[in-house]
Amino acid sequence: MRPTDLTLAQGLDALERREISSLELTDAFLDAIERLNPRLNAYITVTAEAAREAARASDARRAKGEAGPLEGIPLGIKDLFCTEGVRTTAASRILGPFVPPYESTVTANLKRDGAVFLGKLNMDEFAMGSSNLTSAFGPVENPWSRANDPSKRLVPGGSSGGSAAAVAARLAMGATATDTGGSIRQPAAFCGIAGIKPTYGRCSRWGIVAFASSLDQAGPVARTVEDNAILLSSMAGHDPKDSTSANLPVPDFRAAVARGVKGLRIGVPEEYRLPGMPAEIEALWEQGLAWLREAGAETVPISLPHTKYALPTYYVVAPAEASSNLARYDGVRFGLRENGADLKDLYERTRARGFGAEVRRRIMIGTYVLSAGYYDAYYLKAQKVRALIRRDFEEAWAQCDAIVTPATPSAAFAMDEKQDDPVTMYLNDVFTVTANLAGLPGLAVPAGLDAQGLPLGLQVIGRAFDEETVFAVGGAIERAAGFDAKPGIMA
Repeated sequence: MRPTDLTLAQGLDALERREISSLELTDAFLDAIERLNPRLNAYITVTAEAAREAARASDARRAKGEAGPLEGIPLGIKDLFCTEGVRTTAASRILGPFVPPYESTVTANLKRDGAVFLGKLNMDEFAMGSSNLTSAFGPVENPWSRANDPSKRLVPGGSSGGSAAAVAARLAMGATATDTGGSIRQPAAFCGIAGIKPTYGRCSRWGIVAFASSLDQAGPVARTVEDNAILLSSMAGHDPKDSTSANLPVPDFRAAVARGVKGLRIGVPEEYRLPGMPAEIEALWEQGLAWLREAGAETVPISLPHTKYALPTYYVVAPAEASSNLARYDGVRFGLRENGADLKDLYERTRARGFGAEVRRRIMIGTYVLSAGYYDAYYLKAQKVRALIRRDFEEAWAQCDAIVTPATPSAAFAMDEKQDDPVTMYLNDVFTVTANLAGLPGLAVPAGLDAQGLPLGLQVIGRAFDEETVFAVGGAIERAAGFDAKPGIMA
């Protein structure tokens, strides 16, 4: 087996048994990046020498018996996480030259545990998108392709498209990602890997470039459910620098993966059976529920009646928060600066050149819904509906322990198929936004292939801070599915 084919868990075992060094493992991934990144465009910045230096230091610690939980594992970092001394762009021209003088809490936790960073991963600009087409550094290509049209370039999903594509193509053992409305789970499903959005507050947001502060949550993507559990154990934890960080112990997520589902009640929300949903998505969903019943779980019908309002609610709340968060990019303090005749002209020129079309669209929507005369009609009403969506879930937990749904309404689509219609693009998040609005954990697990040989995923949603049950259900689906298909483009 080639080093890049190892899962993260297998990599840790190989390193522990001295079958491979961290430097050898890191070099294998850097070679793969050099070969494939010019086509896939998954990395914006590759930190090859820093990675090799970190790998050598890791090997030295392991030799002294000081190995951390992630000692020597090569990871990619979404370019939304501030990394000390390494350019952080949020895939936007406005942050193009920005080099943070500090490290985000999540990436600091990973470094503390011995991880090696390969570089910064491409994404939708400021995490706004479901396709990775809005990046100022160009789109990311999905390493999978359609059986009947392999020349058609497919999107990897977004906003964490670079993270998902890199892991699927074996350009990293795992990666950090963020999820505001589905930005971990949707690209994971499109790229045939697993990814978890933890409970809001499980991972610190400090040092992550903000999109919508009440929705953003960091999490991992990796090839297996177990690998996600290992990464989340390192990423999570209380952080006094983030006022929304939960002061709770971090459970043994890895142990939960193998726990089984016997006696669990799995909720099946009727509202997720959308009109026009592809038959193969419906069939996969039914298959997933059958697997869980065979493993000893019970499936129960539940109702989440306000689900139909989730997308419009999200597309009021998220742009409103974005318009506030992105006001700091003014050309004065950091990042891009376009000189103007006066201060107002400087602001306008900087933002016009620095922000892409989708970011400008969302800022304008957000500013509109927060403006005098519209605040009550849009933003306040959206917050009330958000409370009702949260209450739907709270009532559902009386009947079930976890909820299983499709992860996406389709497989990955071609780069030229949906980008002209923002509303069609927004509908990609139809199954995922509810978990963000309610602050709940959601896991995407690869479970099958469509008629064109593209991966399809199932989603597991759990109670707040009950990622253990989510991992248990996800692990059961993964074992039953036996998903071992590989993308066409791979290291």
